[in-house]
Formats: sequence, structure tokens, C-alpha cells
Amino acid sequence: MQNYLGRVLDFHTATEQSAQTATLASPRVVKLAFISAVVFISLSLILAAGRIPKGVASILGPLRSYKPSSASSQLSRPLVTSTMAPARYTKPPQAPPVFTGTPESVIADTKRLIEHSRKLQDKLVAEIKPEEANFKNAILPQARLGDEDSLEANILCFYSAVSTDKALRDASTDAEKLFADFGIESNMREDVFKLSDAAWKAEKGKLYDESWRLLDKDRKSYIRYGLGIPEGPKRDRFKEIKTRLSEISIKFQKRLNEENGALWFSAEELHGVPKDLVDNFPKGEGEHAGKVKVSFKYPDLFPVLKYATNADVRKQMFIANENKCNDNVPLFQETVLLRDEAARLLGYPNHAAFVIEEKMLKTPKAVDDFLGDLRERLAPGGLKEIEVLKALKKSDMETRGDANPDDHYYLWDHRYYDTLMLQKEYQLDQEQIAEYFPLSTTIAGMLKIFEELFGMAFVEIVGESRDAISPSGNGSDIVWHPDVQVFSVWDSEDEGSGFIGYLYLDLYPRDGKYGHAANFGLQPGYIKPDGTRRYPATSLVCNFSKPTPKKPSLLKHDEVVTLFHELGVLACSPVVHGLLTSMQAMESTTSFLALPTRLSTVLRRSETSWKPPARCSRIGAGLVTSYAHSASITASYLQNSRLRTRSRSAEKRKKSLLSTFRMS
Repeated sequence: MQNYLGRVLDFHTATEQSAQTATLASPRVVKLAFISAVVFISLSLILAAGRIPKGVASILGPLRSYKPSSASSQLSRPLVTSTMAPARYTKPPQAPPVFTGTPESVIADTKRLIEHSRKLQDKLVAEIKPEEANFKNAILPQARLGDEDSLEANILCFYSAVSTDKALRDASTDAEKLFADFGIESNMREDVFKLSDAAWKAEKGKLYDESWRLLDKDRKSYIRYGLGIPEGPKRDRFKEIKTRLSEISIKFQKRLNEENGALWFSAEELHGVPKDLVDNFPKGEGEHAGKVKVSFKYPDLFPVLKYATNADVRKQMFIANENKCNDNVPLFQETVLLRDEAARLLGYPNHAAFVIEEKMLKTPKAVDDFLGDLRERLAPGGLKEIEVLKALKKSDMETRGDANPDDHYYLWDHRYYDTLMLQKEYQLDQEQIAEYFPLSTTIAGMLKIFEELFGMAFVEIVGESRDAISPSGNGSDIVWHPDVQVFSVWDSEDEGSGFIGYLYLDLYPRDGKYGHAANFGLQPGYIKPDGTRRYPATSLVCNFSKPTPKKPSLLKHDEVVTLFHELGVLACSPVVHGLLTSMQAMESTTSFLALPTRLSTVLRRSETSWKPPARCSRIGAGLVTSYAHSASITASYLQNSRLRTRSRSAEKRKKSLLSTFRMS
């Protein structure tokens, strides 16, 4: 139960945590990073084949030793929709979730789930003596209930990040607080902890795999929530701190989601910013007549910082964006102090030692040493590049006849002059490159790569097909906004055409929406007590430029990287299965998902003699030192102890890949 509550407490920070923690499963993971290189650069070549500008071609030319043939056309074809899919992919065995919550129902359902959990805890304490406690009678019932309740709880909290109805967002935020308060209450119940501790001692050396990991994780959660502190004022103070930190976290994120600040500029002030973007900015009236509104959402902010020739405009946008949500500053300061106090109450020297204890590097010193080594290696190159950028700024100002040249290189200068350097030194025009990555085509290409690598099939559910699979018979109920795409995911035909789960894409910004890119688990996948499978549903929430009647949504290179990273996590969710939700790869070793991504950025060409397997060779050449989160999918796919059952062809692929990735 505590694992379920922990997922609710950490709902909005799951993606950040996955990037902070790591479990190094095997040295083979190093070679898995090369999948990243193949996939990402191959996708770039495939989507842009035959249309690459001379400047880009001069850089990519040496890499094009492989000429895509049939794979190119397969990967660039549109996604299969439910209206054209084979019959075997049109009738999922499980209905998708519905998003029909109201402010009233969200609060009522939250209270019902909390009471359900509390009653189970009371029942276990009343019926089981500590000396009789074991995994089956004391821990498994809570884990099973956590699985069942997560089907509703995740969605109740999800509305706060995506709903267009402020009242519903507010209710969802209140639900998060109720769950968080109950989570603290549950994790500090000494009577339940005694059962967990007794079961841990009774089962030590007897349990393995998921069961032992769950039991060990459950017991540690109580200790880290203060039950190692003797009863009295110190424990009471610790509980006060945890409650306050929960309140701060929810309020902090809500303010960020609700932020809608903007500045007003004339078209002349926005000189250099792509005209089609300026034309689509909201037009001002009254005191803002003749100007356009530029928000701090990424699709507005970044183009201004990259392309506006007016340094004062860039300065205004940068400073205003950095100072948005100023009322969060006191919350941040309070959080730092409270975290430090809580860590010391638990016996740690500081909050860093408490947090890092469960991470890959284990101690703050190891982190400091690692970062210090990076700084020593990278700082000289960075200083040289700054001098190049400063010289470029000076030349640019002289060319434009600036009467007040400035030798300083400011933070609001960087995106502009870094972009200018790419254009002048490398003939790389980000706007031209974006023309080769329309969002819909890029997503189709990426999903086709996942289909090729992992024997999957993605079918977009559209039109009347939504009505057909909706539990209510209304297709609009299975999405939370008209812009949202929903896919059913299947094994490919040679894998048996079995159902895997649902994927959702919510790609465009809107008021009140979560402002970054993140994956949100909507419903978990797990094995039910009767042995049948509950299939997962997961979503990707991003903020890319929305297409217009005259122009599609075009992705900049860094947006392509972001999309691939997040789609990798999204596709990984249904691929790797466990018996219990809390023990799947996405929940138990979250940083492992991010590790291959980071490895792929530091590997050098001279360190490898890797040759891609045949399935990868059909997609692109064996390229290195790139970025894609698909490596993490492969890693989890191969290493997780509870992979879903696959056909013989999958087993052959697994053995082949394992053989390929063995370190020489």
C-alpha cells in the first residue's frame, strides 16, 4: 500500500526522479547505448532523405554510408489508424480509461479510495500478530489493493495537469493533497510498520525476485518516513515537516501550471523572429493595440530568444520568464530549510545524503567528485567557446551599427548567438532543419522504429472506433481534450498479435496545462489474482507548437530529441511487465531507464567496434554518439526479471541482441 501511496505523492515528479536515480544492471548496458545512435540519426536521415540543405549535407554526408531502401518508405508512411487496421487490431480486450470526472466526483472518489485503504490497514493490524506476519498475509494484500486503486487514483490526480476546467484542476489538486496527507499518515503508522518489519525478518533469505524487493522497499519506506525516530516531540516534528513539504510541493506545481504571463511587443521589436510565428501571436487591443502577445510557453519563448535581433527584447523576455511565479520563491526557501531539518532528524548530515543514499552514487562526495571531474575536463572547451561567441557578438553589433557595443556575454545572449554561430560556422539553419521534421511525420517515424525493433504495432483510434471501445459509448469520453491522440498497442503479427495497452499523446500547449514534457501513468498493468492481465494506459504530455491552417507543427532539433526521449519512456511502459505495479521497471529502478541515454552522450567512436544486428541494419547505419531513449527500452526489455511472455521469434531476437551486446 505504501508503494501505491508513494506513486500518488510523487505523481508530478516521476519523470524528474527517473532522471535522478540509477541502478546499473550490467556492463552490457554500455553497448545498449549504441541502439540510441542508430535509431536517432537514422530517423533523421530517413525523414530528411533527399531534402537536406547543403550545409547539413556537408556534415551528415560522411555518415550516409548506408542508403535506406524499403525501410525508408516503411518508416515514413503514415501511422495505421483504426479505420484501416487489420481486424486483429481493432478489438482491444480491455476498454480504455474514461475522463469524465467532475469537481464533485473527484473529491468523492478520492475520499472513497482513502477510506478503502485505511480499512484494509486496520483489518490487517487487527487480524495479524507480528509473529504471524509474512509476505502473503501482511504485504501482498496491500500491494493488490494499491494496484486496483491506482486505476482511479492516477487519473484523479492527472486532471490537475491537463484539464481545461479550472474547477476540475482545483479539485484534482485538492485530491492530491488528500492522497498526500493520507500517505504520510500511512507511512507513519507504527502498528502497520511492525507487521512489515516482522514479515521482513521472517522472509529474509526465503523470498526472491519481485516479492522480496517489494517487502524490502516497503519496510524501508517506513523507516525513511520517520519510524526510526523514537516516539515523542522529534517524531511529531518530523510528521509536521513532511505534511508541510507535501503542501508546498502541490502548491508550487499548481502555480507553475496556472502561470499565464506574457509581454507585448510590436512587429518591429520582434525583427528576426519567423514571420509566420509573429503572425500567429494574439493581437493586442486598447493599450496594446499594434502589438502582439508573447507568452512564456516554450513555443513562444524560445524562438524570441533565438531569433530576435533586438537585444533589449531578448533581455526583457529572459528576465520576465526567469521571474515568473515569484510567489514560489518563499516556498522554495522554506523547502530547503525543512528538507535539511527532516534529514537531520533522521540522522543524516543533510538532505543530499538522505536522497542520494538510494541513488546510484550513494554519497554526496561521489557526486561532487564526479561533477568536479566533469568540470575539469569540460571547462577549458567551454571557455574557448565563450570567447568565440563574444567575438561573434562584437562582430554582429558592429555590422548592425550598434552605437553602444557591449563586451559582456549575458544569459539572454546565448540562445541568439549560439544559433547564429551554427548558421555562420556550420551552415546549420534550425528553421530549415525543422521543415524536415513535421510533428506528425516524426511521431510516425519514431513509432515505426519501435515497431521494427520490438515487434510492436501502434494503431491510432479515431472516429467511430472511439465510440465502439468507449465504456460509455461516447468516444469523447476516452480523451481529456479534443487534441489528444490515443493508440492501442499490440504485438506484431509475428509476435502473436496480442494486446499490450494504450498510449496517449497530448502535444500542444494550452492554459492551465503542465508546462514541460513528461510521462504520466494513467493506469497500471499487472497480473490480477486470477492470473489474467490488466493492461496499462500511459500518456505523454508535451508543449510543441500547434499547427495552423497554413503550416504544420515543425520540430526543432532539440524538440526532436525531447520527443524521442519521452516517447522512449512512453513505449517502455507497456513493454516491460511485472506481477505487481510497484515492482515494474518504471516503478522500481526508475533511473535505469535514463542511464543508457546518458551513456550514449559520452561514448566515443574510437571506443567501439559494434555492428548492429540485422533488424537494426534495415533501419539505418551503425552510427555512434547520439541521443535516443530507445536504448532504455531495449535495456529494460532484455534485463527485467519479469518480461511478458513472448513467442519463439522474440526469444531468438533476445538471444541475438544479448549476444551482440556482450562486452568484448
